[in-house]
Amino acid sequence: MDYQQILEDIYKEILPFAKKGSQADYIPALAKVNPDQFGMCLETVSGEVYHFMQSDTRFSIQSITKVFALAMCLSLKGEDVWKRVGKEPSGTAFNSLVQLEVEKGIPRNPFINAGAIVIADILLSELEDAESEFIGFVRSLCGNDEIDYNEEVAQSERQCGYLNAAIANLLKYYGTIENDIEKVLMFYFKMCSVEMSCRELAKAFMAFTNRQPFDYAGYKLSTSRIKRLNAVMQTCGFYDEAGEFSYLVGLPGKSGVGGGIVAIYPMRYSVAVWSPRLNSKGNSIMGMKALELLTTATQESIF
Repeated sequence: MDYQQILEDIYKEILPFAKKGSQADYIPALAKVNPDQFGMCLETVSGEVYHFMQSDTRFSIQSITKVFALAMCLSLKGEDVWKRVGKEPSGTAFNSLVQLEVEKGIPRNPFINAGAIVIADILLSELEDAESEFIGFVRSLCGNDEIDYNEEVAQSERQCGYLNAAIANLLKYYGTIENDIEKVLMFYFKMCSVEMSCRELAKAFMAFTNRQPFDYAGYKLSTSRIKRLNAVMQTCGFYDEAGEFSYLVGLPGKSGVGGGIVAIYPMRYSVAVWSPRLNSKGNSIMGMKALELLTTATQESIF
């Protein structure tokens, strides 16, 4: 399979979508990002790497970090994680208050904002220094100690994070989070601020692609737990557009409002794509289209 040629052909085909949508301008630091950028990287299980355009440019990966946080929680707590957060698709916006109230403070899944805030709370309770442990885990996954938080992005999100604060307060009201609300929120925003490139993301997600038991920075996941994490990515990884992504692309994955998307073809490859312009659901327009064309051209999907 000539993946390099496929990536280059994909870019030519998605150029008509280059000016559609806009970056996540409700977060001031992300509003300053040049939206006319595109990067893509595919890494195979045999170690071959194919990349194109701005694949080495780091960007705020936002909700993609929720996969890393869930992996840590599964390692620490096992099935007990699901006592405080569900594993069903939301069907509503990623920052919905209504669904959280109707379901009495139990978030639908760990990838919507409410669920990720609960996961952040669990990590704060379980770890002496959650911030250091989290970034250490991410660095271990991609083998790069230069990966770090972006303080400007984290502070920018906190300054305008009124809805997330409302979610955290509602969670606290129902007793779903244990720690101080401000401490939980700041850790959540710090996780979302992590900056990585497409090449680094593709490398990091190889841990979930190989379907082999792994141990990174002391965090261990069995083959069974990796399978289940992939299942949650498949059904919940794209907010209320998860069904559309499954239909068009057919791979487990996770998106972020920084414009990044990572997807995996189990036992074959991981692929990361980045383009800051988003659709109304918060997913990268060019990224979604690029991955649809990838699985169409290669005829490689889980279906």
